[in-house]
Amino acid sequence: MSVTQPRQLGAVLRAYLALTKPRIIELLLITTLPVMFLAARGLPPWWPALATLLGGAVSAGSANALNCYIDRDIDQKMRRTRRRPLPAGSGTAEPAVTPGGALTFGIAAAVASTVWLGLTVNWLSAALAAGANLFYVFGYSVLLKRRTAQNIVWGGVAGCVPALIGWTAITGRLAWAPFMLFLVVFFWTPPHFWALAMRFRDDYAAAGVPMLPVLAEARDVARRIVHYSWLTVACSLLLWPVGRTGPLYPAAAAILGALLLAEAYRLAGRARAGWSMAALRPMRLFHWSNAYLALLFLAVAVDPLLHLHG
Repeated sequence: MSVTQPRQLGAVLRAYLALTKPRIIELLLITTLPVMFLAARGLPPWWPALATLLGGAVSAGSANALNCYIDRDIDQKMRRTRRRPLPAGSGTAEPAVTPGGALTFGIAAAVASTVWLGLTVNWLSAALAAGANLFYVFGYSVLLKRRTAQNIVWGGVAGCVPALIGWTAITGRLAWAPFMLFLVVFFWTPPHFWALAMRFRDDYAAAGVPMLPVLAEARDVARRIVHYSWLTVACSLLLWPVGRTGPLYPAAAAILGALLLAEAYRLAGRARAGWSMAALRPMRLFHWSNAYLALLFLAVAVDPLLHLHG
C-alpha cells in the first residue's frame, strides 16, 4: 500500500464525517439524554440510553448528510458553507465525496438507524426518529428553506423530536413533560438561528435563501427574537408543574431564562437605536443561546438525581 492511500482513505472518512455535521448532532444529543433522566426519575438503564444515543446520532447524521446533498448548490455560494465536502470537492478531479455517495450514505444511515432503534429500543422511538428525519429532509430542506421566511420556525420541528425520543426510549409512551421540552426547543430555535442568519445575512442573500434577516429590518428581526425568547422561557417554566420536578430545575430555568431575555433585549435595544445588522453583534446571542439550552437540559438531568438522593 502506498503512502498516499491511507491519506486518501483518511480524507474520505473525514469528508463523510463532516457530512453528518457533528456539532449539530452534539446539540441534539444534549436534548435527548437529560430527558431519559427525567423519564427514569434518576439514572436511566444504561443499555436503552446507549442504544438511543447511538441510533439518534446516526439518524441525525443521515438527515444532515441528505441536507448537504440537497443544498450543495447554495452551499457553494455561501462563505460559511462552501468548505463542506460537496462544494469543496466540486472543482477537484477526485473529490473525497461525490453527490451520489452522499445520497447513498444518507439513505443507508437513515434505514440503519431506524432498524437499530426499533430492534434495540422500541418502534415508537424508531418511528419518531424516522419522522424527524423525513421532515428535516423533505419538509425543511426541500419545501421550506428556499420558499418562506418561516423556514426555520417550522423546519425546526425536526430538532425538537429528540426530547420525545429520549422519553419514549425509557417509558415506551408519550407524555406532557417531554412535550413541554419539545416546545422549549421549538421556540428556542428561531432566536438561535435568526441570530446566526443576521451575522451571515449577505451569504443567505447571495444564495437566494429567504431567511428572515434577509427580508426584514434588524429591529423587526430583533423584536421577533424577543417574542420567541419569552415563549421559550415560559415553556421551560411550565415543565416544573407538568414534569413534577424538584426545586433545582425551576430555579435554573428562571435564572437562565432571565439571562436569555437580557441578551435578547440587548440585541433589540441596539436594533431600535439604528445599529446596522453587522454592528449588532448577533453572534453573542447565538453563542449564549447554545449555552442556555445545554445548561437548561443539564438541570433537567441533575434535578431527578438530587431528588432521588434526597
